[in-house]
Amino acid sequence: MSRDPNFPQRVLLHSAPNGTSPSRFELFGVAATRQIETVHAARLPPHTLMQRAGLSVARLALALHPHAHTFWIACGPGNNGGDGLEAAGHLRQWGKAVELTWLGSPERCSADTLASFNRARARGVTVSREPPAQFDAAIDALLGIGVADATNPTARGIAGHMADWTALMHRHAAPVLAIDLPSGLHADTGQADAHGVRAQATLSLLTLKPGTFTAQGRDCAGDIWLDPLGCDPSLQADVQATARLSSAPLAATRATAQHASHKGVFGDVVVIGGAPGMTGAALLAASAALHAGAGRVLVGLLDTAAITVDNQQPELMFRPVESLDLSRSAAVCGCGGGDAVRAVLPKVLATASVAVLDADALNAIAVDENLQRQLAQRAARAKPSVLTPHPLEAARLLGCKTAEVQANRLEAAHRLAVRYACCVVLKGSGSVVAMPGQIPHINPSGNARLATAGTGDVLAGLIGASLAGLQGHDAVFQAVCDAVYRHGDAANQWPASVPLAAATLARRL
Repeated sequence: MSRDPNFPQRVLLHSAPNGTSPSRFELFGVAATRQIETVHAARLPPHTLMQRAGLSVARLALALHPHAHTFWIACGPGNNGGDGLEAAGHLRQWGKAVELTWLGSPERCSADTLASFNRARARGVTVSREPPAQFDAAIDALLGIGVADATNPTARGIAGHMADWTALMHRHAAPVLAIDLPSGLHADTGQADAHGVRAQATLSLLTLKPGTFTAQGRDCAGDIWLDPLGCDPSLQADVQATARLSSAPLAATRATAQHASHKGVFGDVVVIGGAPGMTGAALLAASAALHAGAGRVLVGLLDTAAITVDNQQPELMFRPVESLDLSRSAAVCGCGGGDAVRAVLPKVLATASVAVLDADALNAIAVDENLQRQLAQRAARAKPSVLTPHPLEAARLLGCKTAEVQANRLEAAHRLAVRYACCVVLKGSGSVVAMPGQIPHINPSGNARLATAGTGDVLAGLIGASLAGLQGHDAVFQAVCDAVYRHGDAANQWPASVPLAAATLARRL
């Protein structure tokens, strides 16, 4: 059966068991979304967008909760509240009991909201200032994209009655559907107000917003649906997407390679790391590179007294670091590197065909201006570099606090990419992949199972394998996005009853 084109579209965040995969969606921040709304509203009859939004909300609420008898719709004073008023009229017409609270007034609301208020009353909806004691489902129509932040201090925050209502949503067992954005979540950054809504589902209107996919966004938004309300942002040449949502990569390289291939086609990965006491990190990266499809994996351990063969993975080839030829290899450097990695970084930055820098390599670069200059100069020599920091490492590289990185992850990743002329993977919920000249991507795959020791080393090795043998600087960004997606999707497909260990994750690739 074909999908109803007028019904909201579910935004898949990772590959589903039946093999379906998410599309590559464009994400628009607050300024771009408001511009799109203004342009299309001017082209349509008055109140059209709010009417479409309210109908879409009501249809999705009924589809998600068909057996709910009573809906509580909490409406704020702005246009997000108007969408809620419009939805209330439809649900009331369809035989549902509607308890509606509204913080606005007919005298002070917008013309669109006033029209929706009058339609709701004509359909038998009554307005109250007090929420109901019992309800089967709640609809959050309080703020939408109107939340206050440092760039928009005059917008509304969650306080007073609004804070009381969001607290009731949290205490109550009923599911919450958020209109456009969970109230208190910032659309551009994913930062959430302490009193903000945590919804089970969010219906994003007109556009998808980057904040629902990174930082605290995924925890606050729940399942995400999209209704563009019949508007196409691509028709406005002056409106650019803030970011894109990465989609599932195409078939693995080996599955599509010619039969007459050899290991050289898939390239060499050289893993440099594993200082005394931290050999495991380097081995995890090497294992990931091996299982992700590298033609050969060589390991240069910084602990000279460490193993020279891995009996569990005899395919790994151990070499003294000084003997490694990096000129035709993807070098993964820093996993478990400790202070010892500083001595080898100049060689890596000077000679590696591709450099994937993680963990202690990043910490060393953050405090050494010579290494910083060497890193930035690689791009001029057409030698791609990839940095894979977690937020603390990113803060060290930027010379700021971790909270500043997390406050605007897209901006932090962009600043790193420009400063060091490289591709950056800012890890975390909704990992951000940024590179000069590219629209940043937010990775939708992955879950909290990855919050365990060693999974970052696995990601570094996987990225190394994805870049080994790659021809062309322009292909780097897409290959890194694909690797980050695969890493998260492996966690999504992990059996719920089985603990995720990094070593097993590497082999599962």
